[in-house]
Amino acid sequence: MADEDPPGRDPCSTWFQTKGGLPLDVVHYGPDIGDESDLRLLGDVRGKRVLELGCGAAPASVAFAKQGAIAIAVESSVDLIAAAKRRCEQEEVRVELRQGDLADLAFVRADSVDLVFSAYALAFVEDLSRVFRQVHRVLKVGAPFVFSLPHPVYDLIDEDGHQPLLVRRSYFDRTSLGADDEDIAEHRRHHTIADLYTVLFRSSYRVDAMLEPQPSSSGPRSELWREPFRYIPRTLVIRARKEGN
Repeated sequence: MADEDPPGRDPCSTWFQTKGGLPLDVVHYGPDIGDESDLRLLGDVRGKRVLELGCGAAPASVAFAKQGAIAIAVESSVDLIAAAKRRCEQEEVRVELRQGDLADLAFVRADSVDLVFSAYALAFVEDLSRVFRQVHRVLKVGAPFVFSLPHPVYDLIDEDGHQPLLVRRSYFDRTSLGADDEDIAEHRRHHTIADLYTVLFRSSYRVDAMLEPQPSSSGPRSELWREPFRYIPRTLVIRARKEGN
């Protein structure tokens, strides 16, 4: 599946969405942490309309479809949509795939979706409030929006540096990561936890779960494993529910 890295992607996002060798019968939130069988944030998806934002090569949407969901997936990358199509054909599942901006959800009726999910994709979105408003429009009242992001505290260190646990960046520095790297076409955004909570609150969500999953004490470890994972959370997972219209 997707043997070459798609251009302009953060290495973690690329691995997680295309090369992770992830089992396709369960949903994953990030590298080297528990999956949905451990975190239990999504509930039973059988017969439900599930929308994934930034599906990559669609490992999560394939898992949703295998569990009996009506799966819809949106991805901005043409290359990744092609990889997602190949994966769905290989796994013999039906997923409605859409290529486009993650906030362009006009094709989805209001109040028609039971669950929206995203793993590591919203980190590349410049205007989160626009995406959150569109997600709010399509969700049923009380339905969950579950997403994971690189943990903002992890952005403070250089995981490959000589002393990786030294703080090398201000937590309050909201400039994009990799902005000086011409090889990265899509720069990852840095949002503080307060930023995320505030945008969700103003978009009429109620946050009912916020997790910082700790890696297991033993492996197996992915190729992305770094020793700082033991001391600093790598992934932030949030579940927010749509409040009334």
